[in-house]
Order: sequence, then structure tokens, then C-alpha cells
Amino acid sequence: MRHFLATLLFVPVMLRASVVDVTQIGVVPDGTTLNTTGIQKAIDTCSTSGGGTIQFPAGRYLTGTIQLKDNVTLDLAENAILLGSTRAEDYQNLDPFIDGVGAEMGYALVVSVGSKNVGLQGKGSIDGQGTAVKAAQQGHYNIRPFLVRWVNCTDITVKDVHLLNSGAWTMNFFQCAKASVTDVTIRSLGLANNDGIDTDSCETVRIKNCDIDSGDDAICLKATSTKPCRDIIVTDCKLKTHCNAIKLGTESLGDFEHIQISDCQIRDTGMSGIALYSVDGSHLHDVGLSNITMDGITVAINIRLGARLKTFRKDDQAKPPGILRDVTIKDLRVTGVRQIGMLINGIPGHPVEKVTLENIQIELPGGGSAADAATQLPEKETAYPEFNMFGKVMPAYGIYARHVRGITFKNVHTTVKKADGRPALAFVDVEGVTPADYAPNK
Repeated sequence: MRHFLATLLFVPVMLRASVVDVTQIGVVPDGTTLNTTGIQKAIDTCSTSGGGTIQFPAGRYLTGTIQLKDNVTLDLAENAILLGSTRAEDYQNLDPFIDGVGAEMGYALVVSVGSKNVGLQGKGSIDGQGTAVKAAQQGHYNIRPFLVRWVNCTDITVKDVHLLNSGAWTMNFFQCAKASVTDVTIRSLGLANNDGIDTDSCETVRIKNCDIDSGDDAICLKATSTKPCRDIIVTDCKLKTHCNAIKLGTESLGDFEHIQISDCQIRDTGMSGIALYSVDGSHLHDVGLSNITMDGITVAINIRLGARLKTFRKDDQAKPPGILRDVTIKDLRVTGVRQIGMLINGIPGHPVEKVTLENIQIELPGGGSAADAATQLPEKETAYPEFNMFGKVMPAYGIYARHVRGITFKNVHTTVKKADGRPALAFVDVEGVTPADYAPNK
């Protein structure tokens, strides 16, 4: 790999312009020259000069970590590829943290910290070469770079770009406000933690018309800090994943409130279509999901209030079990379920509250036995939340609910393809059920 100090070729008058073509200032689009220094110099100078657009014409631009600054947008032309270096030493971690399974995370290819009015746009691509980054570490995969990361930023715009082959999460927002993500395509497969879009402790985020195919969760809302995820709207997205399509709360130290997700298509999903969790003390409330189709999933809806009670950053204090209530899920059409329609679980003394299920149709395989109906699911109060935490055999084919106060059914139907010896519903420590409009049809 040839290292190239593009700073030597900079023309100051060009950097004072509002639009900078990187090929005119010494950045080399040959896919082998390491352009980190040149690209960063362009960003820094553009920002200090009042801001503007850094343009990447068609070509392959190899780089390590680059940091976006105030009032700067990267514009990738069609057939332009910002290509992540395969060398671990070319990446920086500007905001380290520990994820839900205890791994140190935070490295990124494109990162912005504490910036305002920043963004990515254009028909081009950012390719993290994640598999090659892992291979280069020869079995010691300690540096797993996110593709794009925004930390404590305000007024972020991401549109049109293709995000490919991340080393870990594809695009992460942490403690950001006023972010818009539209018409973005994500293809990130083959590695652990290949999430699509992760929104962590953020406020006022809009995600629209994105097409995501990811190895891990497609759209995931987290709260690894005590700041809440608040005022998040997701619409018109196509989601395919080996894990969960829409998930809230794998990390849930902060609250989740005023979340609306609608008009999405989910297919070929390895775990849950919709997963709503509070396991680290968060209050999850005022969450609505509507007009969603699913095909080829393991569990349609998985709701869990637990007591893992984990922290993720130094000096954070563990919280007591949280609250999960005021959730409305309506207008769902679900086919190709592999395990069960819905799992809704609190823990003793901490029930899930006020769940409304309306206009839902779920097609299930059937085939369970009467003996399966006697299965006692473990509580697992402190476990990592996931669809398989209770085992593979379910005591009901449609809905299993435990430690719940208040479920309202309105026009909810489950059907099975073949006879099932289990009941449609299994309730344990459940009060306040309005079941008049639930119809299991075998």
C-alpha cells in the first residue's frame, strides 16, 4: 500500500471554495493510495472556512478514519467509492464504549463528534471492507470499525448513499438531535454486529425509505446512556436481516418514548420482526407500530421487560428494573412465522402494562403437540434479551404472555397451516385482558 501525503499538493484558494473536488487537491482515486491525510485536510480547511461540500468524483478512495466537522457534507458521485483501509492501525476510536455483550466498540471509518450541520449524500458508496479488516487482524478481531458514526451531533442529513460491508454497526447515531436519513441502501453481511442503523440516546430522528439487508438488527434503537431515545419516526423502509428487523432496547439504560414506526416491509428475518425490550432500567412508553407486513420470520412480536441492569460507560450507575407500557401495534399482516406469533413477558413484580393489539393477522405453521402445551418457560430475569431466551418449544402457537397488566385485542386473528395440539393463547400472571375480538382460526 502506497502512503501519500496529499497535504503537500493542496491549493489554498480551492479549499476556500464552498465546493471542493478532492481529485483537484491531490487525493488519488486508485483504490491503493491511502488518502486519509488529504481527505481530512480538505474537511478541516473547508469547515474552518465556513463550510461546504467535499466532492468525490467516480473512483475508489482508500482511507482510514476521517472526521467530519461543522458545516461539511461529503458528496459521493455515482461510481465513487470511499473505501475503508484493511489495516487496523488506520482506525480511531473517538468515543469508546462497551456494547451489550461486553465488547469495546466505537471505532469508525467516517465519524463526526460534536458537529453541527453535517452530512453524507450522493449516489456513490462507502465500503468498509469489513471481512478484509477482520482477516488482517489474524484472529485477534479487536478493532471492528463502524462504517459511519455520529456522536453528539446536531442537524445531520444522510441521503441516497450506499453503505456496504461494515466491520460492525453500519451507521450509528449517539446522543444526536435532528437527524434525517432518507433513501439510503445498506448491504452489510458476513460479520457479527453487522447492524443496519443504530440510533442511541437520540432525539428527533427521521428514517425514511431506506432499504436494509443486514447480518444483525436492521433498525435498532438503543440507549447506552441515561439520555432517552425520543421523538423517532421510521417510515417506508424495506428490511431483511439475520436477526431482528425492528428492535428497541438491547441496551436500555435510558428511556424510549414517543416512537412511531410505520409502513415497513419485513422479510426473511432470522429472529423477531418487532422486538421491544427494557432490560437495563429504561421506561419504554408511548410506542406505536402500524401498517407493517412480514414474511419469513421466527417470531412476529417479542416484548420483554427484564432485569439485566447493565451499564455501558465509565461512572454510569445501574438502575432498578424499568417500565414497559403504552404500546400499540396495529395493522400487521404476517406470513411465514416459524415459532410463535407473539411473546410478551415481564418479570415477577414488574409487569408489562397496557399493550394494544389491533387489526393483526398472523399465519403460523402449526404442528405442535398437546405435550408441548405443558412446557414451562424459564423466567431468565437477568438474561440478554432475545427471541430464543426461553427455548424453542412454546406452550402456545399464537400468543404467550406472562406478567402482564392490560392487553387489548381488536380484530386479531391467528391461523395455522396444519393442526396444532397447543392452545392459541397461554397466559401466566396476566390481568386486565380484553379478548373479545381475538379469533384463533385453525
